[in-house]
Amino acid sequence: MGSTPRTVEEIFKDFTGRRTAILRALTYDVDEFYGICDPEKENLCLYGHPNESWEVTLPAEEVPPELPEPALGINFARDGMNRKDWLSLVAVHSDCWLLSVAFYLGARLNAYERKRLFGMINDIPTVFEVVSERKSVKDKPSAAESGSKAKGNAKRSSDGQVKSIQKAAADDSYEDEDEEHGDTQCGSCGGNYNADEFWIGCDICERWYHGKCVKITPAKAESIKQYKCPSCTMKRSRP
Repeated sequence: MGSTPRTVEEIFKDFTGRRTAILRALTYDVDEFYGICDPEKENLCLYGHPNESWEVTLPAEEVPPELPEPALGINFARDGMNRKDWLSLVAVHSDCWLLSVAFYLGARLNAYERKRLFGMINDIPTVFEVVSERKSVKDKPSAAESGSKAKGNAKRSSDGQVKSIQKAAADDSYEDEDEEHGDTQCGSCGGNYNADEFWIGCDICERWYHGKCVKITPAKAESIKQYKCPSCTMKRSRP
């Protein structure tokens, strides 16, 4: 592996590359994959690489391995199961492996970044959903689309906790959030609450503001223990 992915975007790109590789093995190249997984061979693993290539081989010999290892011995159950069921089983184990690699790489991300990463991953179908035909391959959004959909917002509550709201279709909690804050207006521009934008709440007057109106980004909000809006800051600075 080259330079280790460190940002949310880099880790998500690594995830989608590995996911595409595994999907190719279990769908487009399925006959070749099926043939390689001979039960008479030793314990085999299915690897998906960031460059979208896949490989069926023995597990890494180094201990501990450089990255979490995929399920071991996927070939042993091949002839004892219905082909479609076996492929679905490999898909489930592959989904687990993809997530473990992503969050291994994201070990140094903060809570907001981890939540954002999971939101981006959750916006695209799992390998199991595609292989089991719960969602077709052609319905899979591109990395760019899923990245834009995952740019959720965060609202900072009066107790100083940053709350992230990921945009997801048909998500009841998302609809409840919209209803709960529907009447909220920005204390700076007067604009109504929009779940697609980042908001921050003043811990003194408890008014809410667009992050862009008070020049606060989600990353900057993470380091603020108590936020004071410009109005409250001016009041406290007067003699």
